[in-house]
Amino acid sequence: MPAESVRALALDVDGVLTDGGVWWGPGGEEWKRFHFADIMGVSLASKAGIAVTLISGEDSPLVDRFAAKMSLTGIAKGCKDKAAALGDFAALHGLGLDQVGFMGDDINDLGAISLAGWSAAPANAHPSVKARVHLVTDRSGGNGAVREVIDHLLAARAATSPSSPS
Repeated sequence: MPAESVRALALDVDGVLTDGGVWWGPGGEEWKRFHFADIMGVSLASKAGIAVTLISGEDSPLVDRFAAKMSLTGIAKGCKDKAAALGDFAALHGLGLDQVGFMGDDINDLGAISLAGWSAAPANAHPSVKARVHLVTDRSGGNGAVREVIDHLLAARAATSPSSPS
């Protein structure tokens, strides 16, 4: 599927929106870092009418906090079957899976990558993932890779828009 056909995008969290690292504070609290370029990218996608959600294998309050900040719906946390969650997300928006993109970075994302009509991975993704996606970003997870994907989707959409110059 061409990138301009993507109407919704699901993102893995750890290794995609974050660098995959985790810090624990002295009280056991968990810390993760999100890049503002990715936050802006999600905002731009939403404004362009691309629905965005999170599908994470982890059940972290940080996923809830990010989703709330970005007004994301249909998130899946603690998800062991990301392909099924991707199907639920597509159905929630009345879309076929051929209209849904997925961005993941590791082998537990391969089911969703195979099911999505379009897929991407950050530069530091596992080699088996990079071999299966439509786009591998120049940036690594947690360092603007999501923004790079969204910029790519929006540029592809603009290039095929009837109002764009030939």
